[in-house]
Amino acid sequence: MALPQREPTFNLKVVLAETGVKAHTVRAWEKKYDLPKPTRSQGGHRVYTQHDISIVKWLMARLGEGMTITHAAELWHSMEAKGGDPLDYAGYQVDDLNTIFEKGQTLGEIRQAWINSCLKFDDANAEKYLTQAFALYPIKMVCLEILQKSMVLIGDYWFENKATAQQELFTSAKAIKRLSALLAGTPNPTRLGRLLVACPPGEEHVFSILLLSLLLRYQGWNVVYLGPNLPLAQLETTINAIEPNVVVLAAQRLETAASLGKVTQLLAHMNVTSAFGGSIFNLIPSLRHHVSGHFLGETIEGAVQVINKIMTFEPPMHTATPLPPKYQSALKHYDSRQYLIDFDTRQALEKENIPFSHLEDTNDRLKKSILAALSLGNIDYINPELALAQQLMNNYGIPPEMQTKYLRAYHASSKIRLGAEGQIVIDWLDKLERANYRAYH
Repeated sequence: MALPQREPTFNLKVVLAETGVKAHTVRAWEKKYDLPKPTRSQGGHRVYTQHDISIVKWLMARLGEGMTITHAAELWHSMEAKGGDPLDYAGYQVDDLNTIFEKGQTLGEIRQAWINSCLKFDDANAEKYLTQAFALYPIKMVCLEILQKSMVLIGDYWFENKATAQQELFTSAKAIKRLSALLAGTPNPTRLGRLLVACPPGEEHVFSILLLSLLLRYQGWNVVYLGPNLPLAQLETTINAIEPNVVVLAAQRLETAASLGKVTQLLAHMNVTSAFGGSIFNLIPSLRHHVSGHFLGETIEGAVQVINKIMTFEPPMHTATPLPPKYQSALKHYDSRQYLIDFDTRQALEKENIPFSHLEDTNDRLKKSILAALSLGNIDYINPELALAQQLMNNYGIPPEMQTKYLRAYHASSKIRLGAEGQIVIDWLDKLERANYRAYH
């Protein structure tokens, strides 16, 4: 007895209604790729199973991800030949695709060649390798396996002082330029609903939200991409004009996580659903509880799935933990006194014959991180940001003794200028100075 999924039941009209694919397309796929595989009625008409309909939907999903029909069909047959069920396939499998595209270089080889070209500022070769990658592999796979992974590697190189800021900027610009071109060429939306995607105030890193916007477009969603540094001024006017079902935001640093929290709080008051993610929320998982909205998960691919669920099922949104009164007070007090601490610190360093200009970026980062941590309800959220700042100071040749003198001067002024109302900050600086002393003695 045939299984229900394999029982020939439906005519072509049902297949077209279920899948939205045109009749000549289904017939062409059957003839050229042997997918789907209908039987014939006594009158010679095609008869399809539910499994055949699932095959057509599967092929359409792969096309929606940027794969060509030829490669999609090859992937189906390759997985079946290995004894797998392609309908269980949830995402691109690198090994499977590398076996299909044997004539070209592997993704890893192209990725490394592209990175090497970018490190040499070799625009022509960088373009050549990306063009080769898009010719051999699906759009989604190139974006995830080459562009995204390259951005992570270049970021690591920069942090480890193996690449310059200029090399990192060149690579980022090349990746963003390609994603922007791909986004402009995406098909018209096929799903109801609209998404607004942007970076919160102060956030300039757009690669992740640009890639997310591209993947969402290939899922059929109507995405309005606003780019970096979303201003709070006239936010309500913008929301009323766009009427998004969900506003999607991403932050990479503590400072911009705090500004993201302000945006989602405003959106909640406007009864607008928000969703958020970014590397800072992966680095400090507990930070997610201090921001209203849906957390998108730790990967861009995961974010796409979360957004699909939000748009489909409209689950209730997380509400941020209220800021404790002592943090509210400390935040207001520190904000009103930080300029005095700056003045004292500058004066103290001049007496040590240390030019304040050498530490101005570090000082600015520290102030913004303290304000962000206070607004998010946990002063210890600064620690990962400070570790980054210290590593960058080492990279830029600022010796440890200069760093120690700067922190000591900042700490001494904070005790005087902040007093009891700023005890949260003072206690944190106490711990920081002790840890810094142990590190260098």
